[in-house]
Amino acid sequence: MEMPMPIIKAPNFARRFLSLFKNVRPGSDLTNFQLPPQFNIPKSQLQCFGESAYLFGKDFLYQCNNAGSPLERFISVVAWSISTTRAPAFGVSPYSPVLGETHHVSRGSLNVLIEQVSDHPPVAALHATDDKENIEFIWCQHPVPKFHGTRVEAEVLGKRQLKLLNHGETYMMNSPKLIVKFLPPRIDWIGDVNICCQETGLEAELCYTTSSIFGCRGLHSVKGKIYQSSSMKTLYEVEGHWNSTVKVKDINNGKETIIYDAKEVFSELKTPVVENLQRIWPTESAAVWSEVSNSILSKNWSKARDEKSSVEDNQRKLAKERNSKGETWVPKLFTVSYSKEDDWDCSPIQERVPPAPIVVPI
Repeated sequence: MEMPMPIIKAPNFARRFLSLFKNVRPGSDLTNFQLPPQFNIPKSQLQCFGESAYLFGKDFLYQCNNAGSPLERFISVVAWSISTTRAPAFGVSPYSPVLGETHHVSRGSLNVLIEQVSDHPPVAALHATDDKENIEFIWCQHPVPKFHGTRVEAEVLGKRQLKLLNHGETYMMNSPKLIVKFLPPRIDWIGDVNICCQETGLEAELCYTTSSIFGCRGLHSVKGKIYQSSSMKTLYEVEGHWNSTVKVKDINNGKETIIYDAKEVFSELKTPVVENLQRIWPTESAAVWSEVSNSILSKNWSKARDEKSSVEDNQRKLAKERNSKGETWVPKLFTVSYSKEDDWDCSPIQERVPPAPIVVPI
């Protein structure tokens, strides 16, 4: 017996969110699209970017550095890469960072520093160092969101590298795309991720997939393989869901091992706290958006709209002043380059990131 096709109705919130795009053509770049405060969470995109680096329950970085063999370290890096894939809430979005905005947080011996190095297009650079583990990672993030009628797809461009300095190993990787579907409302990651280590010759190919509109079996899926790049010999198969568990299967003996458990990563997460108010820069995300966030938390939407406009108007004023003087804005913490072949690349000016005035309790 053939089942009737279900009628899907978007919740009121989804309809309200979709109504924002009624005058946007399919294929349009949403980079400069501004949401009203009712659709903002009270934090900057820079903070959300940083959270994927410093906010976790299980310390995969320690595991990456202390695994006994190159292959074990590589598998740990694959798990760490998956752990940075976070699921934002549907229908709300963080603030778009202003040019020169910064975010500086420490978690134990891990110090993370981020700067918005460009606003048109929006590009953020992240530098993190762990003196105890002798680890460094540098990310450059350039999101390109586009509207496709019933969904928004955000391609996340930019290089990512993780350095295990004790082992002389550098791991290069990219990011999947973020997809926001309106009907039915859902968020997922899609696309191919490549992770490689030139020093060991190991490489991984991961494919993030989502389900059809009526299915749920394939939601949040990630599949792939780990192989030796010189021989192209597959060593492990990777399969699972980035929001639950991911396992690897040893091709030689068929043994399966869970390498990633989302519950471990997101358990007992603690809110960063300010340890030294005097050391916080005026460019810190929380400082830039403090009045907007306070107004959103108190649901004073008219004030939130005015405060958000004030931040944005100030940026336009500064840009106009630079243009009138013939000045070009230069990032304070990174040197930045761009090429059509390699996209955006950011190099930190400082060798190590200093401890931050904002700390994640552990």
